[in-house]
Formats: sequence, structure tokens, C-alpha cells
Amino acid sequence: MPPSTPSESSAPSPTSSGISLRVNGETYALPVDHRTTLLDALRERLDLTGTKKGCDHGQCGACTVLVDGRRSLACLQLAVATEGREVTTIEGVADGDQLHPVQQAFLDLDGYQCGYCTPGQICSALGVIEEHAAGWPSAVTADIAPQAAPAPLDAAEIRERMSGNLCRCGAYASIVEAVARAADGSSAGVRGTEVTA
Repeated sequence: MPPSTPSESSAPSPTSSGISLRVNGETYALPVDHRTTLLDALRERLDLTGTKKGCDHGQCGACTVLVDGRRSLACLQLAVATEGREVTTIEGVADGDQLHPVQQAFLDLDGYQCGYCTPGQICSALGVIEEHAAGWPSAVTADIAPQAAPAPLDAAEIRERMSGNLCRCGAYASIVEAVARAADGSSAGVRGTEVTA
């Protein structure tokens, strides 16, 4: 009896495909292995090295980017899963030579030391400001009832919302101040919020 041949349906599926990534307003077509993370696609395939590889396990936040305006850890996001979505990295935050208010606040208030975590911190801060403006509560928000007024973006709120981004140099006090200043000056942020680190 001749050995059976595998049917067409049981043939292995391809492990790579061509995708189209929209990053910082530009579209890139590239073939990727299906296991390629967004972080590796950005750094190794598109030469966008501002997004940092820290732990590669989703625990440090150094690789934080915005996907459709929401924070995402690029080391845990597959590149194929971002097809058709808008990815913003640190390279796409500024408007030409004009720094974004969050970048300017980090610069003015020394919200960085070695700078390795700073791109992820800034992208996360952008997400924090938008989430707060949209009324999303955090774990420290006292009143989460739908009719409640938005909680002020105070130091406790900022610390909680930024807690997924680690700074090995310990610039946390300045990061909190920078996020507060940027939120205060942003149309999306809470104006007049006084923050003490």
C-alpha cells in the first residue's frame, strides 16, 4: 500500500507575507515574518530607532508607540496586526523643527537623564493626556461614576497612568512635572492643574 500523501488543506501555511505599514504619516510596504514584532519592524526594517528595545517583554515601556492614537508596547505588538492602522513613533511627534509641547516640557524640566526611556515616556505621556481628556479613569481615580466630573490630572493620577514606563535613572519627579505642564498647555489637557511631585 503506497504511503498517503498529505492533502492540500493540511499543507503548512506560509510564515511570511507582505504588509503595508503606515508610520508617522508615510506608508511602507515590506515583507515580514508573521512573528516579527512591530518594534523589530520599526527598528530593523524601517530604521526608526527612536523606539527603544528595553526588556523585550512588555515590562519597561521603552518601546511605547501610539497605534491609532492609543499607547501600545511595540515589543508585544505583531507587525502584521498593525496593517491598516496609524502608528506614531517618537520620530513623528514633532511638527518639523517645532517640538511637540510634551517634548518641550521634557526638555525644559529635565524629564530625562540618559534619555534611553525618553521616547517611550513621551509617547506614553501623549496617550495619558488624551486618555485623561476623554474621561478615562485610572486605578487612583476616586469617583468613576459616569456622571462624575473628570478627576484632576494631579501627581497621583500622572504617576499611576505613567507607571508602565520605567526610568532606570530615576527622573520620575521631573517626568511628572513635564506631563503636568504639557497637559496644562494642551487643548486636550486640564488647564490650571497644579502638580507637585
